[in-house]
Amino acid sequence: MESSRSDDGPVGVALFVDGPNVLREEFDVDLDDVRVAAEAEGPLVTTRLYLDEHATPGLIQAAEARGFEVVVTSGDVDVKLAVDAARFAAEGRMSTLAIASRDTDFKPVVETANGYGIRTLAIAPGEFGRSDALRNATNDSVTLDGDEGDEADDEKSGDGGS
Repeated sequence: MESSRSDDGPVGVALFVDGPNVLREEFDVDLDDVRVAAEAEGPLVTTRLYLDEHATPGLIQAAEARGFEVVVTSGDVDVKLAVDAARFAAEGRMSTLAIASRDTDFKPVVETANGYGIRTLAIAPGEFGRSDALRNATNDSVTLDGDEGDEADDEKSGDGGS
């Protein structure tokens, strides 16, 4: 009849951050800004930063100090993040999936979450780091502006404005 989501189901945002794609010098992204963009959708149920084996100990420590669970993989970061996000969706462990990335590869996991009735949010690291395909697959999107002190600019909304 309606969505498979029930009123007493999990409420919260699962934030998955594609570290190699987001934490690049040219974007100047602060993990706190990523968290704020996700928290605008609701309380966080998980906050994960995915990194490859080349991540520096300083980056890992800084992310953990900001409350991120750091997942380091020797394989493809994208695959591990997508599998974990799809598992969260299948298990009903979130009401909103937020993916911080500039990678179109995450479009299928966003579509999977949408199919489970889960809201989806794309968080882009900057204007030049935005994937239009990923943004168009999600319910909402945010583009972070690392150059200014502002938090985030909404790029897409579900209604006509206001």
